[in-house]
Amino acid sequence: MSSPARGVLLPDFPWDRLVPAKQRAAAAPGGLVDLSVGTPVDPVPALVQAALAAAADAPGYPTTHGTLELRTAVARWFERRLGVPGLDPAAVLPTVGSKELVAWLPTLLGLGAGDVVGLPAVAYPTYAVGALLAGAEPVATDSLTALGPAPVRLLWVNSPANPTGRVLPVEHLRKVVAWARERGVVVASDECYAELSWSPDARPVSILHPDVCGGSHQGLLAVHSLSKRSNLAGYRAAFLAGDPGIVASLLEVRKHAGMIVPAPVQAAMVAALDDDAHVDEQHARYAARRELLRTALVAAGFRIEHSEAGLYLWATRDEPCWQTVDALSAVGVLVAPGEFYGPAGERHVRVALTATDERVARAAEALRALA
Repeated sequence: MSSPARGVLLPDFPWDRLVPAKQRAAAAPGGLVDLSVGTPVDPVPALVQAALAAAADAPGYPTTHGTLELRTAVARWFERRLGVPGLDPAAVLPTVGSKELVAWLPTLLGLGAGDVVGLPAVAYPTYAVGALLAGAEPVATDSLTALGPAPVRLLWVNSPANPTGRVLPVEHLRKVVAWARERGVVVASDECYAELSWSPDARPVSILHPDVCGGSHQGLLAVHSLSKRSNLAGYRAAFLAGDPGIVASLLEVRKHAGMIVPAPVQAAMVAALDDDAHVDEQHARYAARRELLRTALVAAGFRIEHSEAGLYLWATRDEPCWQTVDALSAVGVLVAPGEFYGPAGERHVRVALTATDERVARAAEALRALA
């Protein structure tokens, strides 16, 4: 465990444990192919760079709520891309990347000792860290009944999921919403990979879609990011939307805390949200890389599970994940051990699609040698 924060011991930062494997991979013939973290490598779209530059003369403080132009662009995007009509721009809030929001949401909602935060059994580690920072208890399970009578205040759902790429169907999400509303639980839906779908039979759907929520956003928050769909990880550009009352409460706290997206980044977000062409182009790049890696992994004896959407392949050789990490690092390929995402992932690895075409081709070649 790492040093305490607010009197709570936090887990060690998981990626530090990959350093030895990264060093082995770097020493392999052909060099390192880093498919672990999932950081974008392709250029920021030119129209986004232009919007950022045009807004660079920004001497005054930006608004925490974001400009009306940005919030209206988010509402347009929700309707055009996700089929969510009539979103109130007042119920939109920009955030300094999505990880910041995930880590601090339990605190911003006023959770503390005695409160429970539900999260998926295999999940992005920051969901649990956010609960711990607030002094609440994280409970990892895919079963609502397993939560029993626990004092659940916040429930995270993640579709498309990181790391598994699993897409939750409408029927499942509808049951989650009904369960939460019966108990007064806030549902936060991490939908950051919603525009990166690979299967026509498993289309991601927002928690705010009428088919899921019945047209009411009561008790619901949807979290989105421009990091992956627009290569804006370096901009820290994300937003949440949903229940107007909850968003208003979060806004008040964030004003006090100075959690503000810079004005030039807000302008860049408008440009990114209003343009679909660059998203479709990036989708095509990732689709090609995904197919090359998927084929090579299967040929090397891996089984791919879920992975219907998102930026990762959830792969297993039916062995402990660190054994797989060691085997792949020996041929120059670095992946993330599934253990990072909870005990249920201990026999899987997460393989990111975020490397250049040249590096992905090198990884496929290394995998063929491994086979």
